[in-house]
Amino acid sequence: MSEHTIIRPIVPGDKTQWRKLWTAYLEFYESSVSDAVYEATFERLCSHNRPNQKGFVAEQHGDLVGLVHYIYHPHNWRLENVCYLQDLYADPAVRGTGVGRKLIEAVYAAADTDGCPSVYWLTQDFNKDARKLYDRIATLTPFIKYSR
Repeated sequence: MSEHTIIRPIVPGDKTQWRKLWTAYLEFYESSVSDAVYEATFERLCSHNRPNQKGFVAEQHGDLVGLVHYIYHPHNWRLENVCYLQDLYADPAVRGTGVGRKLIEAVYAAADTDGCPSVYWLTQDFNKDARKLYDRIATLTPFIKYSR
């Protein structure tokens, strides 16, 4: 199925399908956001005025089946920006077909093109299926996240 997957930047016409996917992603993490946050996030991801906040979608036969959002930011230990892969989601119907890998690899390629040598992300400990993929294409670090 993944041979028919197109990975491309998010565009304004994706809004309805993107929102459905992002909602499912947020629900997986038992979270939600306001309509104002949906609107602002989508606008930022599509805006040429926000070059450090970007996203890709995975499309199959005209339907969106996955998304990834990523953010470039400065880092005190590097001269270059680093890339934070913030959200990654594949519809359950396409999991295990390579969609998640293709989305991550698209971020890797974009970061390389844009001069960001480091890509990192966080996930929940219980996200075991996704972690099987992450363990194959990235290095698990020993860091623990704290939040206010």
